Amino acid sequence: MAMSLNRVFLIGNLTRDPELRYVPSGTAVASFTVAVNRFYSSAAGEKKEETCFVRVVVWGRRAEVCGEYLSKGSPVFIEGRLRSRTWEGTDGQKRSTIEVIASSVQFLRSSSKTALPPDESGVDEKVPEDAAVDQGAKGQEAKGAEGETPAVPGEEVPF
Repeated sequence: MAMSLNRVFLIGNLTRDPELRYVPSGTAVASFTVAVNRFYSSAAGEKKEETCFVRVVVWGRRAEVCGEYLSKGSPVFIEGRLRSRTWEGTDGQKRSTIEVIASSVQFLRSSSKTALPPDESGVDEKVPEDAAVDQGAKGQEAKGAEGETPAVPGEEVPF
């Protein structure tokens, strides 16, 4: 059998506050979108910027910590795996998405929601590992990323 690898590393900023909810079993799930920027030069030597918006899903205690400490604009380092899923929308149309299921979330700077003193604002925080294993979407439709205009604080979105 051939080997395969599904591993994603992202550094970016949240485009909105995390959405924290609980599945019927009581497991917490948080979802948010991360804007990841790429800078490059065109063939004509012109400096360009490209932004990719990636949906991230976090489960268990990690999700609760993200909901408590992260907010729009928070810089994060995400490690996880890609997952694709499909569902039928309320209009009867079949929908699909690809998202990152985070196994690790590191806060790259304290957000305004944290209780850290100002002199510790540059300290990296790693969300503690919890014993819960990713339990999947359990049939829950993810909400929020579609139809929103993502923005990075202090910058205009070019489209």
